[in-house]
Amino acid sequence: MWRHARRLALAVALGLVAQAATAQIRIGQTVGVTGAVAATVKESMLGAQLYLDAVNAKGGVAGEKIDVITLDDAFDVRKAEANARVLIEERGVVALFMSRGTPHTEAINTVLEQHHVPMVGPSTGAIVLHQPVKPYIFHVRATYQREARHAMAHLLSVGITRVAVVHVDDSFGADGLEGARQGLQQGRLEPVAVAKFDRAKPDFAPLLPTLKAAAPQAVLVIGSGTAVVEGIRSLKAAGIGGQHLTLSNNASEGFVKLLGADAKGVVVSQVMPSSLNFGLVREAMQRAKARGLDDVSPAMLEGFAAAKVLVEGLRRAAPRITRASLHQALDTLGRYDLGGLALEYTPARHSGLEYADLSIVAANGKFRR
Repeated sequence: MWRHARRLALAVALGLVAQAATAQIRIGQTVGVTGAVAATVKESMLGAQLYLDAVNAKGGVAGEKIDVITLDDAFDVRKAEANARVLIEERGVVALFMSRGTPHTEAINTVLEQHHVPMVGPSTGAIVLHQPVKPYIFHVRATYQREARHAMAHLLSVGITRVAVVHVDDSFGADGLEGARQGLQQGRLEPVAVAKFDRAKPDFAPLLPTLKAAAPQAVLVIGSGTAVVEGIRSLKAAGIGGQHLTLSNNASEGFVKLLGADAKGVVVSQVMPSSLNFGLVREAMQRAKARGLDDVSPAMLEGFAAAKVLVEGLRRAAPRITRASLHQALDTLGRYDLGGLALEYTPARHSGLEYADLSIVAANGKFRR
């Protein structure tokens, strides 16, 4: 009897030690690992992992390592919502992280609000997710409207006044179009043409005659991944627009590679800096070089920044990290400096950074500011 009790106690003790050794903070992600945005997703998650791996190597947060559980939604809105339910209701994650796509994140938000689960760093800048404040969504990047206004201001400053907008026919496209209109209105202008394409089955051929007739000097293409690649190729082949632009959701080396020779000269807005004057950039570069990587793309840096915000929230929610404690920590985070760039969260503000800039794809395929 005594020996049996001793063995039982030892087994329980060993079990507790094993449980402690494998304790993890589960973070969920639903994102298009495959599909139209796969190239950019790969880079942004690599950037996030650079930071999370460094934190885990030092013991994680409150002695628990961070485990990101990623489910592929193939950039499909229904799958994104379904995956969010699986992660929250079945996998027991304390937060979601870095979704991609405006309608996708809108659908996910329904699940967040139902279960009171925070999300950090959705890779979308749609104003509909900022105003009014969504209590469980904590943004890191600037809004699309800010990006589009900045791009239009640049075009006006160099004397370009005839601008066309080609956008995906969903809430993301409408949001970017509104930002472009606001920017052009500063010069008392309107787009010379506006054309929509289907997100699931983009077809640009029917749009080309109207766009060509409008004779734009520049064309802003608002969409994601392979659809924008196809759109810019079609526009260039038809000789429409001397300058082609797109937003920061396509700011990845993968996007440039997909465009190939057509990438040269394309202007891509940015929501992250590139200068080593920023501590955030220096830190990311250091982590990348330690992994044998030569450079940090804008998409990687966005992932890196989002991971920093997530970890800071987890640290402030410790020692007992729950959905509620993490939400409270983020909601009252106040001003947080990521390294030369500061964001601020309060119950009335979850908008994150306001940084917006422009880059052009150089002949070597690199983004040049």
